[in-house]
Amino acid sequence: MSMVLVVHHAPSPRLRRILEAIDTGLAHPELEGIDVETVPALAATDDHVLRADGLVLLTPANFGYMSGALKHFFDRTYYTCEGAVSGRPYALCVHGDNDTAGAVSSVERIITGWGLHAVAPAVQLTGEPGRDELDRVAEVAATVAAHLLG
Repeated sequence: MSMVLVVHHAPSPRLRRILEAIDTGLAHPELEGIDVETVPALAATDDHVLRADGLVLLTPANFGYMSGALKHFFDRTYYTCEGAVSGRPYALCVHGDNDTAGAVSSVERIITGWGLHAVAPAVQLTGEPGRDELDRVAEVAATVAAHLLG
């Protein structure tokens, strides 16, 4: 059975709604046979990453960068996972009050070193996420899992 790891830092109500949308997408009935493990960034370990067949990452954009929690996750896991997870599918979701570009580029630079394969462009959300945005998040998360079934 394949497993998708969701690593998140979701301290606000908006980010928790986005995390719920990720969970909704990964629970789609057509994705039977996919296990999901959802772990806060501060608790996620290299073992979580190495067991995962695909990843979904969620972070707020803080001062033009990813959250400190997600950065700490990468600092703790980067070298152990480098070279071991290349080619695995991933998706990135970033929420900010008005800009997400710096957070997206900072995560994508690290992901490039791991050699992960983006299943879609990063989902960049600002302000209050509406139904269409949350549906897009669910779709992108489901796409990570669908890559594992095909």
